[in-house]
This record gives sequence, C-alpha cells and structure tokens, in this order.
Amino acid sequence: MHTDTLFLVLFIVATTVALLARRLRLPYTVALVVAGLVLGQLHAFQAPHLTRDLLFKVFLPGLIFEAAFHFDFSHFRRDQSLILALAVPGVLAAILLTAAILVPAAQLLPLTEFITWRHALVFGALIAATDPIAVVGLFRSLGAPPRLGALLEGESLLNDGTAIVFFGISLGLVSGTALTASGVVIEFIRVVGIGVAAGLVIGLTISTAIRAIDDAMIEITLTSIAAYGSFIAAEQVHGSGVMATVVAGMICGNYGARTGMAPTTRVAVEAFWEYVAFALNSIVFLLIGFEVALPQLLHYWQLILPAFIAVTVGRAAVVFSVSTLTSRRANPIPARWRVVLSWGGLRGGLSMVLALSLPLDFPNRGLLIVTTFGVVLLSILVQGFTMGPLLRRLGLIRSKDERIAYDLHRGELQSAQAALLEVNRMLGQRHADEAGLTTLRNEYQERLSSVQDQLLQMRQEQGGLYQHDLQIARRHLLMVEKAQAIESFREGLLEREAYEKLLARLDERVLQLDREPN
Repeated sequence: MHTDTLFLVLFIVATTVALLARRLRLPYTVALVVAGLVLGQLHAFQAPHLTRDLLFKVFLPGLIFEAAFHFDFSHFRRDQSLILALAVPGVLAAILLTAAILVPAAQLLPLTEFITWRHALVFGALIAATDPIAVVGLFRSLGAPPRLGALLEGESLLNDGTAIVFFGISLGLVSGTALTASGVVIEFIRVVGIGVAAGLVIGLTISTAIRAIDDAMIEITLTSIAAYGSFIAAEQVHGSGVMATVVAGMICGNYGARTGMAPTTRVAVEAFWEYVAFALNSIVFLLIGFEVALPQLLHYWQLILPAFIAVTVGRAAVVFSVSTLTSRRANPIPARWRVVLSWGGLRGGLSMVLALSLPLDFPNRGLLIVTTFGVVLLSILVQGFTMGPLLRRLGLIRSKDERIAYDLHRGELQSAQAALLEVNRMLGQRHADEAGLTTLRNEYQERLSSVQDQLLQMRQEQGGLYQHDLQIARRHLLMVEKAQAIESFREGLLEREAYEKLLARLDERVLQLDREPN
C-alpha cells in the first residue's frame, strides 16, 4: 500500500473510531489504541512503525507545542511549585522507586533473562514520561475541576523533557560512563538549560514577528516554525528539544498570541493547532496499537504485571509525598485530587519510542521493549477506561444519572416554552376556542413554573451547573451575534471595515469566555 493511501486509510479509521467513541462515551485515544490493536492482530494492512525519527521529527514537536500554546501560564504560576517538583525531582524519584520495586520482584520470577539495577533504571527512565491526553479530554467532557486537569497537563508538558534527559543519563551509566551525583546534576542542567534558552530565543523572536504582522496565514506559519524550529535548534546543539518547544509554545500562546494577534487571527491559529493535535494524536495512538504484539505480551505477562504495579506505586508515592511537601495552606491539593493525579499518569508513545531507540547490542533489549509495550498498553486501557468511574466514585464529577436528569429537565423547559409560544400565537389568530386555549396556556405556565423550580433546586445542590449553563448561553448568544454580523455584511448593511472590527470584538469576547473555568 502506498504511503499516501496508507495515511488516508489511517485517517478514515481514526474518524470512524472518533464517531463510535463519542456515541459510546469512551475516551477517544483509548478507543484508538484498541482499534489499532485489533487491526494489527488481524493484519488488515501494514502500518508504518512508530520510530524515534517519526515521533521526534513529526509528532512530538506539534503535540507539545499545541499543548504549551493553549496552556494558560496563570495556571502554571498558581501551582508552579507542585508542577516543577513533580516534573523534575519527582521524575527522578519515580525512576528510582520503579527500579527499587522491579528488581526484587523480577528476581522472584522464572526468567532466564536478568533485570539488574542498571536495566531497571533504564526502564524507569523510559517509562517515566506521562501522556495524560486521554484523561485530560475526559476531564473536560465530564466536567472535572479545571485546575485538576491543568495540574496533570502542566506536569506532563515538563516531564517529557526531564524523562528524556534522565533516559540519556541512565544509558550512559549502563554503558559504563563514570558519572557522579554532581555530574548527573550538571549534565541535566546543561541539557535542559540549552533547551530552555533555545525556546526563549525562538519564542520571543516569533512573538515579535507576530506583533508586526496582521495576516492569519503568515502567523499560522510562524507558529509552525516556532514549534518545529525550536525543537530542531535545541537538538542540533545537544539540548532538550522538548523543553525548547514547551518554552516556545508557552511564550507564543501567552505573549505572542495575546499581545500581537487580532482576535479573528487567534481564532484561526487556535483552530489550526487543535486540528493538528487531533490529527497527530489520532495517528500516534493508532500506531501504538499496531506496534503491540500480543503473543509476546502474553508470554511475558509475569514480568509486565509487576512492572506496571511498580510504575503505578512509584507514581502514587511521588504524587502524595510531593503534593504534601509543596501544598500551601491557602490553596492545598485535596486528597481526592492526589488519587486522580496518581492514577491519571498514563504512559504513551514516547515511552515506546524510547524503548525502541535502545542500542541493538543493549543487554536484554528485547525484554525491556516487550515490558515497556505491555506497561503502556495496560496503562492506556486499565487507567484510561477506569478514570471516569474513579472521578464519579470520588465525587469530582456529576454522575451520569444526575446529568441525564438535569438535561431532561432542560429539554422539558425548552419544549414547554415552545408550546406556550404556539398557544399564544393560536390565541392571537383565534385558531380554536378561546376558553380552551386559555386553559392550555395556564397548564403550560404551571408546567414551566414546576420545571423551573426543579432546575433551580438542582443548580443549588450542584453548584457548577448554573455557571456551566450561563457559559453555554453566553457562547450561544455570541454565535447569534456573529451570524447576524455576517448576514448584515452580506446584505450590504455593513461596510467592510466596520464589519471586520465588529467581528474582531465578538471573537475577543468568545476567547475571553473560553478561557474562563467552567
């Protein structure tokens, strides 16, 4: 199958899975992995391998930049101590804890291969990066606290880079490179520092260019240059490309876009990057499913299961200890959130690619690759599928029955209002006996009053419902205003300059509304 045909088929599969996942209310990325797993075992077609070059040169810069571009820096400032602690010393602690649990567990298993401390450290480093895209999307769709999603997303943005750096250092240890504790710290600071510096330079340069230009297509192109240019530049000088892209994305999104982009342009740029993230994530998670060889996973399940437990326990220990140490009295992290942060640290494609990038002569390379693939698959399927029930169990989202009941009452209110308007129209045009229509009007008014009382009570009992409804209504009215402005311009009732200014103001109000927590 030709490459162009192959990617067309992958996008068709991804679109079909997206529609089914929405209908079945499943996490989209989890459904993609399942689809890739099934198609891979059926040998439906030969998908491209998820190689290091493919991930680092195509997927990773775009995905990281999109997340950083949309990440509000105020969220980072609010919880910066926790995010930084989880993403730097927390990653190192998780690597050590994973190795400490895995080595003695592996020694109890009937394996011919040996898992030494050095191998366990390499495994801990390559599995350390979290990929919470599946659960962050689920948080938004289920109405989980926005700050909780921001914590998980902010940590993931930074721990990708730190995990890659620690992975390189751990490989050096296994190969016999003499590294002291101070040497590890210096190497980490050097690689991350170069990445941050490259991201700062490119992010500020692109943001300055954006402020001098007012053309949506050119500004989309400039952000694309920032995404991939920062990554390539940092890697060329042996720095962290991931950190460079994170920094460039946050500068472009929080400085360049807000101070230099017209509202209409910003809507176009954000829509472009949302689509890029959707397309790249669709392909990555499908390819994860294709890469997994079930017979091998089943053969080594006795090692994969303890490894998954070691990774999960290590993550939980780090989250609970770090959040306790950094928690502020004025704005602490609730205990229920710590459970979600622990369980929400899914592993993804980056871990698989790091495993595949191990040197061919690396001791027990095949065993580490199979173990990594197994842990990633368990993480996506087990943690991804159970996150919704866990959020409900902890009372962090409304239950499905409560949401259905609330939506049912809203639907009754809307239908009763429509019927009341029709009764009034019939009364005005004398379509039927006035006394009978008056009786019907009174019945509908009583019904409206009853439903409104029920909705008011539900809103009082579930505080987030009122604000959520208000935000939906405001956005709907802004879309009505925008549609009317477009129609007025088409009919010649507005001059182009006035029309463009009006559209810009409406887009700015939509952007402000979308930035508000719901």
